[in-house]
Amino acid sequence: MSEKRLGDLRLDQTVFFCCDMQEKFRPAIKHFADILQIAQRLVKASKILNIPLIVTEQYPKGLGATVSELDAAHAVGVFPKTRFTMLLPEVEEKLQSISNVKHVVLFGIETHVCIQQTVIDLLKKDYEVHVVADACSSRSQMNRLFAFERFRQSGAIVTTSEAVLLQLVGDKEHPHFKEIQSLIRELGPESGLGCNL
Repeated sequence: MSEKRLGDLRLDQTVFFCCDMQEKFRPAIKHFADILQIAQRLVKASKILNIPLIVTEQYPKGLGATVSELDAAHAVGVFPKTRFTMLLPEVEEKLQSISNVKHVVLFGIETHVCIQQTVIDLLKKDYEVHVVADACSSRSQMNRLFAFERFRQSGAIVTTSEAVLLQLVGDKEHPHFKEIQSLIRELGPESGLGCNL
């Protein structure tokens, strides 16, 4: 069985993608506060583990910047876009400048639009894609759930933030294990995000 089918994750081959976590979406997206809490966990972890972080903003002139609670100052790039995919030419160029990227950990909104198009485009480029279910949402749960089903059928991994972070450190002896453990010690919010997954 290939590594790809197993959903392996290696720290030195991973990039995090944070998709369109913007202010204007806050009131419209189901469970926005819950996915924001988990996105904060992932963004902090990317800094601790020195994982390159790529952030996009959908039409920021009209929809605002990334929410202030996400401190993405360490991101390797924040890219404005009008297309639904995160895989803009500038993002592809940035990915190619980072050596040996095989795995993309993807989170944000909306699951059935920008996340979905990004999953498709990354899979076409032969990246292994891990979609963080507890950090992705849409305006409706139905759209979100059918997107996850499509991701699985297409060969992406649908997973959770805790599973991703513990897989990346891999060992309690990892030098950053305690910092990651402190991020995940507090359980994620008990919302409707897990219903019918």
